[in-house]
Amino acid sequence: MPDSSRFSIPAVPAVLLAIVSVQGGAAIAKGLFPLLGAAGTTSMRIGLSALVLLAVVRPRLGQLRPAQWRAVVPYGLALGAMNFLFYSALARIPLGLAVTVEFVGPLGLALAGSRRWVDVVWVVLAGAGIALIAPWSSSGIDLLGLTFALAAGAGWAVYIVLGRRTAAVLPGSLAVTVGMLFAAVPVLPFGVASGSLLVLTPHLLLLGVGLALFSSVLPFTLEMQALKAMPTRTFSILMSLEPVAAALSGWLLLDERLTLGQWLAVVFIVAASAGATLTTASPEPAMGGE
Repeated sequence: MPDSSRFSIPAVPAVLLAIVSVQGGAAIAKGLFPLLGAAGTTSMRIGLSALVLLAVVRPRLGQLRPAQWRAVVPYGLALGAMNFLFYSALARIPLGLAVTVEFVGPLGLALAGSRRWVDVVWVVLAGAGIALIAPWSSSGIDLLGLTFALAAGAGWAVYIVLGRRTAAVLPGSLAVTVGMLFAAVPVLPFGVASGSLLVLTPHLLLLGVGLALFSSVLPFTLEMQALKAMPTRTFSILMSLEPVAAALSGWLLLDERLTLGQWLAVVFIVAASAGATLTTASPEPAMGGE
């Protein structure tokens, strides 16, 4: 990315603004679902995000080495699949619950292989949160939507692993820009097949640009800026607030009201995520999802 130091803001406000930006973008996406569907909305977001990043970063693709291509291609595919699964969940369940369930993916990755007793607490908290959300009766949360959210969480965990490998061989801005090009591969066929991309209007394209800016370009820039100025532990703890921000955004922007049990689920999973971060010896940043 070009030097943006003249526009820099303190690290903590930058992360909080990035979280608000992502959830605002999700609210825009949900408003587009009745017109474009999850596939069309995801295709438009990824396509426009790629165009904006290409214009800003201007990557020299011909100079990438084979090892860099081998890292960035699967990273991009995981990015596209994760976003498509998340939007498929968002089309069926409230924003706050979709983000909360999706967060189980990176949380599980953080706890994988741990043998410390304290991590049992975080597993129990996360499990209790999922149990509170689970559709135990026919009047509960949409089961397919919940499944999509869990799959998106698994995709987020894969994305983090592949993102770390890619970051080792490519600068962050270049990795995301090139990765965004390949993110369209698992999504665009569904968007074309749905026929929704054939009915795009200037108004819908304008909303798509807003979606791309709020969901991808702005939060990515803010997170990269913050990571240069704060410990990764602090960054990860702040990112744990995303489910709460999502629930509040759903309430304020989409009139989505959660039950007391669902709010407790959000609190349990946020506590598990923050606790796991605090008790991990060498925490890795929770790379932005959705």
